This record gives sequence, structure tokens and C-alpha cells, in this order.
Amino acid sequence: MSMMNMDAIRVRPAVPADLPSLVAFGTALALETEGRLLQKDILNDGILTMLSAPQHGRFIVAEITREEQRRVIAQLMVTYEWSDWRNAVFWWVQSVYVDPVWRRQGVYRAMHEYLIAQTKANPDICGIRLYVEQHNRIAQTVYQRLGLSPSGYIVYETEFRA
Repeated sequence: MSMMNMDAIRVRPAVPADLPSLVAFGTALALETEGRLLQKDILNDGILTMLSAPQHGRFIVAEITREEQRRVIAQLMVTYEWSDWRNAVFWWVQSVYVDPVWRRQGVYRAMHEYLIAQTKANPDICGIRLYVEQHNRIAQTVYQRLGLSPSGYIVYETEFRA
């Protein structure tokens, strides 16, 4: 029996009590995907800002319930992009991280389905977008299986704070 069958996954908005998990996941995500060591105090403050200022976006977490104990096992962050062409908002999915023990067990799918349900219930949201590291074929496959497709855009950036 897989872990998924023994436990219940619940997806919900993140709350301030999730801060230690969000900081740990953000730290692990940066190291795993970009080989970057983040300054935890800056990351901590950035997450706190998002949790207290929803106009910037929101975090969503997946938690596992086992024997009356809950533990956060995944996160994703949503930020907003206004589209004048559509007179609506795109939700950008960012900072996706699933605890390695829980990968390939439908955890991201549960979070994605949660987001889709929210977007379909809100006519002011016109779609979901995300970017993925170009060599991360596993993530690309997951996203395509969930109905996302490459947009045809290439992301450029100038970073002012490293």
C-alpha cells in the first residue's frame, strides 16, 4: 500500500504557522533547482510579507494527516499578472516544492486541481501560467499531463538583487 492510500492530503491556503515549512521548502527549492544558497532572514521576511499582504500573492500548502498529526509536505506560491488583452488576471504559479518523500504520489496534482477549482469559480481570473527551468524534464512532463502547454514565450529578466 502506498503512502498516499494510508494518509489524507489536504490542500489549503498557507497561514503564518506554516512559516517554518515555507522557509525550509524555499531554501531547499533554491538549492535543488539553481544551486543557490538563500539568506534565510530575507526569505523569512519575504514569505511573511506575502502572508500578510495578499495583494502580492498567496502561498498554498498540501498537508498530510497521519494519526491526528498534520504536516506540511508541499507548497506553491501564486502571484498575479493583469492582462489588459483579457481584462482579467493570470495566476502565476511559482516556488513549487514537494518534499522528496512525497514526490510522484499526486501531491502537486492535488494542489493544481485546487487552483483550477478556484480559478473556474472566479470570472476575474483568465488562466494559470508558470515557468519551469528548461532542463527540468520531470516537472515539464507533470505540467503537460495536467493540461498545461508551452506558451511560446521565453522569459527574460534583469535581477537587481541577488
